[in-house]
Amino acid sequence: MKKRVLGLVFLSTVGFSQQLTTNTGSPVGDNQNSKTIGNNGQVLLEDIHLIEKLAAFDRERIPERVVHARGAGAFGEFIATSDFSDVTMADFLSSAGKKTPLFVRFSTVTHQQGSPETYRDPRGFAVKFYTEQGNYDLVGNNLPVFFIRDAIKFPDMVHAFKPSPLTNGASDPNRVFDFFSNLPESTHMLTWLFSDYGIPANFRQMEGNGVHAYKWVNNKGEVTYVKYKWIPQQQIKNLTQEEANQIQATQIEHATLDLHNEIEKGNYPKWDLYVQMLKKEDFDHLDFNPVDVTKIWPESVAKFIKVGTMTLNQNPTNYFQQVEQSAFSPATLIPGIEASEDKLLQGRLFSYFDTQRHRLSGNFQQIPVNSPINEVKTYNQDGYMSIRKQEGDVNYQPSTNLPNVVDNSKFKYSKSVFPAGTVTTQHVIDKENNFKQAGELYESFSKKDKDNLIKNLSGALNSVKNKVIVHKMIAHFYQANKEYGNRLLKSTNTSLSDIKQYL
Repeated sequence: MKKRVLGLVFLSTVGFSQQLTTNTGSPVGDNQNSKTIGNNGQVLLEDIHLIEKLAAFDRERIPERVVHARGAGAFGEFIATSDFSDVTMADFLSSAGKKTPLFVRFSTVTHQQGSPETYRDPRGFAVKFYTEQGNYDLVGNNLPVFFIRDAIKFPDMVHAFKPSPLTNGASDPNRVFDFFSNLPESTHMLTWLFSDYGIPANFRQMEGNGVHAYKWVNNKGEVTYVKYKWIPQQQIKNLTQEEANQIQATQIEHATLDLHNEIEKGNYPKWDLYVQMLKKEDFDHLDFNPVDVTKIWPESVAKFIKVGTMTLNQNPTNYFQQVEQSAFSPATLIPGIEASEDKLLQGRLFSYFDTQRHRLSGNFQQIPVNSPINEVKTYNQDGYMSIRKQEGDVNYQPSTNLPNVVDNSKFKYSKSVFPAGTVTTQHVIDKENNFKQAGELYESFSKKDKDNLIKNLSGALNSVKNKVIVHKMIAHFYQANKEYGNRLLKSTNTSLSDIKQYL
């Protein structure tokens, strides 16, 4: 039995046993027991099924809706390169040539709806795969790392980027660098952001990165850690600050229109998806923590393996319904893909779903663009705009009256082994190593790229009034690379003695 909505084929299964699923159609492994550290330990926030059930129940009364930042989107398909079933149960990677429909949303990150798409800002790169096991969201950015490594810092970071509560002036370097001057872990990301990679020329010609490490799990329960990277088949292109200023003088939505117009002309953009793989036993041999989101995995550590190609070939027919109401979350997972121990990712598992429930209601997954193609069987119910078919007297599980709705132990979470004597803690991660990769990134740049980085970054720092903030920031970049730091010292009329106490 099939139905077609928004150009996608939706599948339903008929049979005596009905698989219990999450709201996104992913099979539920155990509906009776929360995920804990040992039999008697604390319940884990990463138990997505538990969080979804509780949060949906909490919102059975209609919540208030909020708006979302500027973005553009398109439909397309993903074709797997090979059979990866030896490392993951994810069905869309189970055979060479397998096609999976998808939807992609690109966005600016920190600025408001209607803001220019030429701002120096990370770009969101979110892909929703409509797999036969439910939806899978690969939610990332164009840049491979991030500013912070712990979700507890995320609200403060966003506040620093957003308009001042005093002046309502957006993106004030005095506020931004005041915050980051106290976070040396941000050095790597700031080096990316203030290079020309900080302003992609458009959405078609930019890379995408999953940013976080994830776990691939095969049907034996064996775990492989992976990082994702999208490489465009179109030439990668970025803008200098001067080029961005010229475009901004006449257009504020150049990237959105470029994507739409190229697809309309039949110039379908394509990206190849690559993964890097590591085993847990490899972690101890590295000088950084592989699940630290402020770090890349160098190719010398983990080579890139191509897993498939994405083609965007269909524009939305209604921007609001299909782009503005599209909702992504790194917690939208399927069997064979799980979250790693990345502290920022662990917080995002809750925060993204919670944001969408507030923005689009507790039933946002019933909006067609967010609906899975397989049948959803869940007893989360009611709330604002509930349109999923629900009938009969039984709205709970297990049920003696309706015993054919079952969970499936085949899809339980993988087991995690913790060191003996592990205790709960609030502490910085092991092997912070905040500066090495930022320095290596600087060294990898051409002379032109280095010059533009120094010009962009020193220009922003020179607008900061509190020179203590400037001194602390330069000390971070100096520790990444002495030439990098010395050039910033010269460009900001600062001396080495000014920064010594922060080294």
